[in-house]
Amino acid sequence: MNKKHKVESNQKINFISIIAILVASAFVATFNETILNVALSGIMKDMNVSAGTVQWLVTAYMTVAAVMVPITAFLIQSFKTKTLFFSAIGLLLIGTICAACSNSFAMLLISRMIQSSGTGMIIPIVTNTILLIAPKEKLGISMAICVPAILLGPAFGPTISGIVLQYFSWHALFIMLIPIIIVLMIIGKLFLVNVGEITKPKMDYLSIVLSTIGVGTIIYSINSISGGNIKTTLICFIIGIICLITFIKRQNTLKQPMLNLSPFKYPKFVMATILVMIAMMVTFTMSIMLPMFIEGALGKSSFVAGIALLPAVICAGLAAPVGGKIYDKFGVKFLIPLGTAMVTIFVFLISLSKSDASLAHLVIIYIFTSVGIGLFMSPSQTHGLNQLPKEYYPHGVAIVNTLQQISAAIGSSLFIGIMSAVQINALEVQHATNEVAVATGFSASAMVVCGIALVALILSFFFGRNES
Repeated sequence: MNKKHKVESNQKINFISIIAILVASAFVATFNETILNVALSGIMKDMNVSAGTVQWLVTAYMTVAAVMVPITAFLIQSFKTKTLFFSAIGLLLIGTICAACSNSFAMLLISRMIQSSGTGMIIPIVTNTILLIAPKEKLGISMAICVPAILLGPAFGPTISGIVLQYFSWHALFIMLIPIIIVLMIIGKLFLVNVGEITKPKMDYLSIVLSTIGVGTIIYSINSISGGNIKTTLICFIIGIICLITFIKRQNTLKQPMLNLSPFKYPKFVMATILVMIAMMVTFTMSIMLPMFIEGALGKSSFVAGIALLPAVICAGLAAPVGGKIYDKFGVKFLIPLGTAMVTIFVFLISLSKSDASLAHLVIIYIFTSVGIGLFMSPSQTHGLNQLPKEYYPHGVAIVNTLQQISAAIGSSLFIGIMSAVQINALEVQHATNEVAVATGFSASAMVVCGIALVALILSFFFGRNES
């Protein structure tokens, strides 16, 4: 009896250790996504580059990360978990060291792309590993623990960077990450295990080229909408669509596709993917628009704007495990409608904000919005992936994660574009003050976000249908 309890205890400790190292890695990877957001102005001055040029540090990072996600679905079937993990975390470390030593924009850009290739691998590796090692009765809570890492990482990036940049140069942002990544590698060596079946599918290089060009050009074109060069943007978007259509047709004809699209045959998976995309679209967009509103309409500093978002992000992180536990016990029938209803209602309330709005009132409303996202985002993804056979897990994870990146890019470009257009109209036509114009643009854009959230609310009732 004692021996049995000891074995079960060791298994529990090992499971917790694996989850901990995976979640910590996901946090560092996503934290790294936004670490330069508040340093771009300083980099422009140091390296004498324009705003359009320095923006490539963000655009290129997002593009490479999105491109690596479907490729990782193939790699998961070709290499052991530990090998892939150390490859991903190794790329993140190499890119970080190179970025810390960068003395030219070209070197910094290449370094960020190396970092991003590691980030693009880590998220699907983490999700797929948890799907395979988590007991069925704890799958919801296990997956939900990842959400705080994915949400908190990008949220803490600008805040911590802002503090560091008050005392040090932007190089310090990368220097401080180096020992953290090394510690993750050491702990991973001690506790991480190999999971899943290695099938060694044949590498199809044309599929890699098509997916890379397709995803890359679409994300680039979406991020270039506000740049003014409509012709180039449209050409890139059309090229991306053509490449993706060709990629999809090719996957359906290959005996061993790079990315198996069979998960789309499962309706619940499709609905889950749409729900997760909407969640990412809402949370990514609001995390950009709210600071713009707080600074432009309420006249607060950038530091105050960053701090104002933290309570909501932390509450979303706390709500995610709660949602996971509820999912494990009761499923999604009531949980997903509750979460999407909260998001819809409170985004609508946010859209009513004027230039004389109370910051505290805005923070409280956004907390409830973020809690709603925390409640439905992870259970939606978990339930959708749980409908698939295990051999489809890597492909389902890759599909969801790739579309998350694309939806975040679409959301930020679309809604910020609406906000800017309405703001300019208020300034030039209505002759409003800058504060009122910013508030008017924000309100109009947030109302459209509310409409997108309403789609998720309607879909949630179909998603939970026939669930006991």
